[in-house]
Formats: sequence, structure tokens, C-alpha cells
Amino acid sequence: MPSSAEGGPAERVTFGERARAAVAALGPLCVGVDPSPALLGVFGLPDDAGGLVAFGETCVGALSGVAAALKPQVAFFERHGAPGIAAFEQVVSIAQHAGMLVIADAKRGDIASTTEAYADAWLRGPLAADAVTATPYVGMGALWPMVVAARETGRGLIVVVSSSNPEGREVQEAVVSGGGTVEESMLLAIGRWNAEEAGQAGAGRLGSVGAVVGATGGAPLEHLSRLAGVVLAPGLGAQGATVADVTRRFARCAPGSVLPAVSRALLSGGPRRLREDASRLRDDLAAALG
Repeated sequence: MPSSAEGGPAERVTFGERARAAVAALGPLCVGVDPSPALLGVFGLPDDAGGLVAFGETCVGALSGVAAALKPQVAFFERHGAPGIAAFEQVVSIAQHAGMLVIADAKRGDIASTTEAYADAWLRGPLAADAVTATPYVGMGALWPMVVAARETGRGLIVVVSSSNPEGREVQEAVVSGGGTVEESMLLAIGRWNAEEAGQAGAGRLGSVGAVVGATGGAPLEHLSRLAGVVLAPGLGAQGATVADVTRRFARCAPGSVLPAVSRALLSGGPRRLREDASRLRDDLAAALG
């Protein structure tokens, strides 16, 4: 588990730097832990809280030493109520004890007062993993309490900027009043936050705030090169993105900052093939991203 570090922001080990170290050690792969009823069936597990924990344990056992990060999709745990949330906490603990980064794919976000409560729950409190995803569509400024909490704790906030689903394009590609698109304006805001956090001593350092940018998109986004944070890139496999798409879309990102994410395309093969298939994909991605 990360802990609050002593010293100023420029001295603290950020989530971005922790993720970069994990990518350097293990390669650029994040696997989504999505215990849907269908995938639980493929793994021969019941659709209950015990099945969720067993699913997570199996994924950790197969992927430890192969994937830099796991990304549990919180919705599949929430559907079981309080026992499901307890199962989520267990899976996070199991993965972290195995030395894996864990990104809670919770997509939280609201007005600032509510976001403070989300910060307490997902970055300071009992549900905290190594990072959490957030939605910015009540305004980037409303996420500020979560930015502060991420900096304080050494955890990460990963903002949904350009999602992998086609329905998001009409909003994310809309033009803002000052010119440019919504998604580019959000990348600029994140880049400013990370530059502010790094200060004069942090050139090249990855900060506490990252972005979700789908690998299914078209041309590279202009301001990705200024992000100075982790890029979580979903969409591989079931949503149609390929390793070649990852290469094209993220060529200008900082070294070690990109975490391509895959779930169904790996997990639907069941537990026996999981480690082998994940290792092969990890090696392909590492070669493509250099």
C-alpha cells in the first residue's frame, strides 16, 4: 500500500512514477478484473461474493509477475451489495500483497463537496487502491479534492478523457468556447496539474493525475505529449483495438507512461491460458511501445 511521504510534492513518489517503475519491471499491461456472470461461469465459479474473491485470486495468481497492474471494475462487485464491496477490498489486498498495482475502475466524480467524500472513500479510506478512475463531466475543477488527496497519499487519479466506447465521441470531440475539443482541454488541465505538482525539480516526472484515453480512437491527441501522467488505454481486444492501434495512438507519450488495458479478450479464454496469453500480449505491447 502507498503511504504518505515526508517532504514537499517534488520529493514525494507519485503514482505516475510508481506506475512507470512497474512498467519498467514487468512491461506495459493492465488487465481488467471484470467478474461478470459470464466470465465467472467460464472460470467455473458461482455468481456470488465468494466467486468474486476466487476470481480475483485466480487472476492475481496467473498475472503476478506478468501484468504491471490490475483494474477491478467496481460495478461487477457493487451488484452484490455489501458482500461484493467486501470482496472488492479483499481482491485489492490480495493483488497488492502480490506486488501488483491496483486501479479501482470506479469512475467517480461530482460537484466539489461530494467529490471530497469520494476522495475520503477512494483515496484516503477503506476502498483505496493504488489509483481510482474519475469522470470529469461536471467540470475539471470539481475534481480538485481528489487531486489533492492523490498527491497527499501517493495514489493516483485517472480522469476519463477519451473513452473507448463510440457513444462518447459526440461529447469528447465537441468544441469548447475557446477552441479545441473537450478531450484536448482536459488533457491540458491535467498537464498543468502535473507540472504544478512537479515544480522546477520535476522535469520528466510523471505526476499523480493520469488520463483514460481509449486505444480505439483515431489520430493521436495533440496534448498527450504534455500530460506528464499515466495514460490508461482501454479497448484492446473485445472493443476492437489492436497492438498497432496502441503504437499509433500513443507514440508521443512519455516513456513508461502508457498502460494498455485488456479484459474480456484475455479472461474469456479461462484460467488455464491466462498467464500464457497475457505474457504474449505483454511482450507484443512492450515491443510496440519500445
